[in-house]
Amino acid sequence: MPNLAVLGAGRIGQVHADAIARVPGASLVAVADAFEDAANAVAAKHGCAVRSIDEIADSADVDAVLICTPTDTHADLIERFCKLGKAVFCEKPIDLNLDRVRGCLKVVEQSGGQLMVGFNRRFDPDFAALKAAVDAGHVGQVEMVTITSRDPSAPPVSYIEKSGGIFRDMTIHDFDIARWMLGEEVETIFANASNLVDPAIGAADDYDSLNVTMMTASGKHCTITNSRRAAYGYDQRIEVFGEKGAATAHNHHESTVEVASSAGYTKPPLQNFFMDRYMDAYVIEISEFILALQNGTQMPTSGHDGMMALAMADAAVLSVREGRKVRLDEV
Repeated sequence: MPNLAVLGAGRIGQVHADAIARVPGASLVAVADAFEDAANAVAAKHGCAVRSIDEIADSADVDAVLICTPTDTHADLIERFCKLGKAVFCEKPIDLNLDRVRGCLKVVEQSGGQLMVGFNRRFDPDFAALKAAVDAGHVGQVEMVTITSRDPSAPPVSYIEKSGGIFRDMTIHDFDIARWMLGEEVETIFANASNLVDPAIGAADDYDSLNVTMMTASGKHCTITNSRRAAYGYDQRIEVFGEKGAATAHNHHESTVEVASSAGYTKPPLQNFFMDRYMDAYVIEISEFILALQNGTQMPTSGHDGMMALAMADAAVLSVREGRKVRLDEV
């Protein structure tokens, strides 16, 4: 098993450290963070060392790093560690600037580096089973995909101001799922977006409610609907419709118990936090990263996947700004 180091001990760094602990044989040897208390908390929980990023770069006992630092550091760290011959798992996005992403991926290729980009939803057991059903031909030729993704509540505006906006922060996951389920690259994107949840989000030059429609060259469609507010919980659904039928991944509730009475049917509420809904996905994601390292196989979610999802986000932003359909090759 490779020895791993986590760069960044914030919320997502903690999630990945916990995921590593749940992968049999995986070893977290070091954690780095600019905030000493955060790094110390992860180190105490998982029994690893606290080191600086420079020290991790020089550590012979570190085979791979998980980049969970702020977005504006991702591309530089990917390049640095790939040049050092250490495998890299990087949280999305690689960067918020598409040209910077393209340049980074050239460095990865030239260095022979191994890079996996963190699109955890591909590894959710339900979504993976949905994809397997589609690949097995149960719906026939895919014709339309519908993705619903709504958060229980919006993040702080201070986060939104640094996130790159809803399309690059939230919808980017759905863009990746769209490519994956369609099995083809998207050719055109048309997006509508507005502020219906919080005026402060609009004041930060972002949106909180959106719909995106996409089409591939062969005519397949995908529709994405996002909202920063769902009063009933974390709403995560996908339907794939084809010539022979449809396959659907439904929401997760807090339990499966349903009560029927003279008043009707009642169900438990939806899960209300992304780490509850996707914790298994994070563990499987890291397991697949480690498996690819061990076997020398292609990473299941690549730098190219990260680049394409960001390009789709950029095209959607341009569509909203100009009120028109945008070809992906425009960005």
